[in-house]
Amino acid sequence: MLLDVDGTLVDSNWQHAEAWSQAFAEFGFSFSVQQIFPYIGMGGDKMTAKLLPRVETREHQKMAKRHSQIFLEKYASHVRATPGAHELVAALAARAKRPVIATSAHKDELEAVLKSSGLTELLDSAVTADDADRSKPDPDIIEVALKKTNTRPDDALMVGDTRYDIEAAHRAGVQAIGLECGGHDADELHGALAVYVDPADLARHLDEV
Repeated sequence: MLLDVDGTLVDSNWQHAEAWSQAFAEFGFSFSVQQIFPYIGMGGDKMTAKLLPRVETREHQKMAKRHSQIFLEKYASHVRATPGAHELVAALAARAKRPVIATSAHKDELEAVLKSSGLTELLDSAVTADDADRSKPDPDIIEVALKKTNTRPDDALMVGDTRYDIEAAHRAGVQAIGLECGGHDADELHGALAVYVDPADLARHLDEV
């Protein structure tokens, strides 16, 4: 089972949106948290290109770096696990199903949020934006995770909280499960094999899945 992190295992989507809003402001661009939130879940490179298409890629990279700095400085240590995240990981282990992280976050961000949420055991099997050429919704991160674990696409499931997770999974030939705890409802998670409220809800229905 491939697991997204932000919004899926840890409650951090709004914090990322806050950090992005502050980063954009430092470069002279005004975007509210509400304007940014729909793009949380895709790679930062793609977000900046969507919001600021006329700005040079070099500036996008500077903004993304600043977002990461702000998030790590102000928010990462306060992030907590989503309801049932620990139970889901334990339930997978009990069924000999190896959970593998597949996230568009960078490694330092991942390490910080897993530490603050008490899920550091997942670091040993994680694929991040640093391991792939392209971020979600491109399929690269999921394809790297499959290759790393020697898993066929039809033997895997992706669990995520945004349409970008679902799109990336489908483009890699993997079915996806949606979770609403990241701030998106079932309608926004169109294409998911099933949609659950949060990891606790998924853990209760794991045998069905």
